[in-house]
Amino acid sequence: MAVTPGRRTARALPYAAGVLLAAFLLSGRGALAAREDGATGAGRRFAAAVAAGDHRTACALLAPETRDRVEEDAQAPCGPGLREAELPTAGLPRGVDVYGSEALPRMTGDTLFLSLFDAGRLVTAAGCEPQGGGDEPYRCSVRGG
Repeated sequence: MAVTPGRRTARALPYAAGVLLAAFLLSGRGALAAREDGATGAGRRFAAAVAAGDHRTACALLAPETRDRVEEDAQAPCGPGLREAELPTAGLPRGVDVYGSEALPRMTGDTLFLSLFDAGRLVTAAGCEPQGGGDEPYRCSVRGG
């Protein structure tokens, strides 16, 4: 029995569509995982710099508005301002939420807010604790304008 070209094409289309759908779904998950990893890494670099007392590096990982606010609040350069803020020591990552260009890495001891800039993910707020439960805002010891 000969197979006509139309029958082979009809069977191949659902298979091809399934392969394309699977690739699309996997690439979307891969992109989300990469964004989550990037946010977690940025949070860990900031937390490590603060824990090591390397305030110069920590300041370089702050968003411009946040760095300006630290200096304004302390009436001093960013490094001494961060030292004065007495940020908590952050430990291991507990989770991260990524919403477009914004990210919220949660670590034992601290929660950070990050935004995506040309230079990468930078800290917009640190030393953050949730207020109340559920959807209540966070209170942060270091934050931007």
